[in-house]
Amino acid sequence: MIDLPTRIDNPGEEQGSSAQVFGDALREEMYRYEDFYFFSPDETTSNRLSAVYDATDRAWTRHVEPWDKSLAPNGRVIEMLSENTLFAAMAGHILSGGRGCMTSYEAFLPIISSQLDQHLKFLKQSSEFEWRKDVQPLNILSTSCWQRQDHNGYTHQNPALISSVLSKPSNRVNCYFPADDVSAAAAWEHMSSTKNVVNLTTFNKNPQPRWIDINHARYQLGDGHGCSIYQFASDENPDIVVAAIGDIPTTEALEGIKLAKAEAPNLKVRFVGISALSYAAIGTTDNKLLPHDFDDVFTRSRPIVVNFHGYSETIRSIFSHYVNPIRLSVHGYEDQGSTTSPLDELARNHCSRYDIAADILERSGNYGHARKFEDYIIENAHFAHLTGLDK
Repeated sequence: MIDLPTRIDNPGEEQGSSAQVFGDALREEMYRYEDFYFFSPDETTSNRLSAVYDATDRAWTRHVEPWDKSLAPNGRVIEMLSENTLFAAMAGHILSGGRGCMTSYEAFLPIISSQLDQHLKFLKQSSEFEWRKDVQPLNILSTSCWQRQDHNGYTHQNPALISSVLSKPSNRVNCYFPADDVSAAAAWEHMSSTKNVVNLTTFNKNPQPRWIDINHARYQLGDGHGCSIYQFASDENPDIVVAAIGDIPTTEALEGIKLAKAEAPNLKVRFVGISALSYAAIGTTDNKLLPHDFDDVFTRSRPIVVNFHGYSETIRSIFSHYVNPIRLSVHGYEDQGSTTSPLDELARNHCSRYDIAADILERSGNYGHARKFEDYIIENAHFAHLTGLDK
């Protein structure tokens, strides 16, 4: 595992890789448990999780050529290009008492939605019988996310599994959204400690800015009930609250706050990072944020702007249990995709730092300042269409 910092002096200036954290964690699980298997399409290396090969090989029973790498009959990385087959194999292995984890591109994971439903139904039914043993968590790592599909484009943009699993009243699904590599380490610790649930963790495979230390990340998933205030980006008695769920949404929201405050220096903002969601709530299945705690974090009356990794209606549904919708403005994936530049892709879905800055200014009453950001988005779109790059 990475050397987890207990202090961050300059939030956002250093970068780290959540993929490296999860790769290292998977390698350690392989060393620790002989029954731990990793289920993956042909994308273990492209998803930057190849640290698992330090501990084991791909399962392969046919002839091995001298130039082949990481192939062995006793390998515990199960690779094949079929998410349905991989999920079925992992579910069977876990229900037989084993341990495991699955990964895939975010856009391809929705194909297992119905199978996942059946696993959740089994967990619900089996919980009614005392003689049933606890089941190891079914952990899924969702990566190669929609914000960075610069060369694959619209076909590879689909965060629908998040919406699907968060709609299940069985309350047996945790969705984690680590903001950085340190948060990813805390998420894995939490995932590994659970039983009788499905854990879906979404992260970008590219390095991202590092925002919080390990104590803060653990607090979020403990006493913070899935969220916390980032003090370095927050003012006392805020005029508006900005929240983010996901790594790139966090970066865009925090940069959006800087842009907004540069235009309106007297503006007071509070930033809230959200690292976990479950059915109808912020937080995990057994540690949900209660309404009175929500008011402490998000205030009782201030406007709230949320930048979310998935479909915006999903987070609107969750926030409706806490707050009057009139206070809420949500930015999320709007199914507007293309093979384009990173900023243009975010702007197409109104999730860029410029969209967030404009929304902050408008909802805090600084209407005249927002237009410049809208103009910049249009200029950048023209530039991206001509060059394939961001301005």
